[in-house]
Amino acid sequence: MASVTSTSSQASWRDLLELTKPKVVLLMLITSLIGMLLATKAGVPWQILVFGNLGIGLCAGAAAAVNHVVDRRIDSIMARTHKRPLAEGRVSPPIALGFAMLLAVAGMAVLLVFTNALTAWLTLASLLGYAALYTGFLKRATPQNIVIGGLAGAAPPLLGWVAVTGQITAEPLLLVLIIFAWTPPHFWALCLHRKDEYAKADIPMLPVTHGEHYTKLHILFYTLVLFAVTLMPFVIHMAGLVYLFAALALGARFLDWAWALYCGSRPHAAIKTFKYSIAYLFLLFIALLVDHYLPLHLNY
Repeated sequence: MASVTSTSSQASWRDLLELTKPKVVLLMLITSLIGMLLATKAGVPWQILVFGNLGIGLCAGAAAAVNHVVDRRIDSIMARTHKRPLAEGRVSPPIALGFAMLLAVAGMAVLLVFTNALTAWLTLASLLGYAALYTGFLKRATPQNIVIGGLAGAAPPLLGWVAVTGQITAEPLLLVLIIFAWTPPHFWALCLHRKDEYAKADIPMLPVTHGEHYTKLHILFYTLVLFAVTLMPFVIHMAGLVYLFAALALGARFLDWAWALYCGSRPHAAIKTFKYSIAYLFLLFIALLVDHYLPLHLNY
């Protein structure tokens, strides 16, 4: 394994792209795009659609690059991350930080020019929340790190909504709450699967500090909270019956996995719960979108 201190003389564009965590950013952009589309039925102006998501994506990539810098020692230890550019020494910390600053400045400029100031400052707050608060402090300070720090990762649908409307209302905050409640069972399931690696890296994730049974109980609890929260769009008339049926079906399956994980009744339940949680969130937001634009809106 390469030392984190041995750096190559020149970083390739692939290394720089990897610093932005493109798969994670893509998932964030999907939720920000859905936030935009849910904010109106009249159609989103193409400038906001294109440049709003570009600005959000650039800032998200900047936060990811900072995460690579701060976590380079941890990444070099864990099997899942030991081939990352900084962990293998293909990119130096100063280059990564400079790249992150460039992305952040470009992203803020794009948002200020093509959307509105509120979107830009909320995006900056989200960037700082993830890069500084979560990565720089909470991740190493408390086993509840993902609960507290998850708010930054839950922001994209709010950012997309505000880019279109210019204001914060109950609906986008509810979208944030859904992702906020989804994050603990999603991430703790992965932590269970990678428990030994987190312990080796001395990161106080819940399975390491409190054990597997305690973590499984918390996953079940937060999945129940998530199930209740996902019904709220129907309750406040933000969505109709199409969404309600989808939320009930998807939520019931998530609870089934969480219960199986708690009881230990299925092999490899932790990683399978983690994988299902990704599909769950994507399908839930697609259901919101379909319900929103359905020509015959089936409300109760």
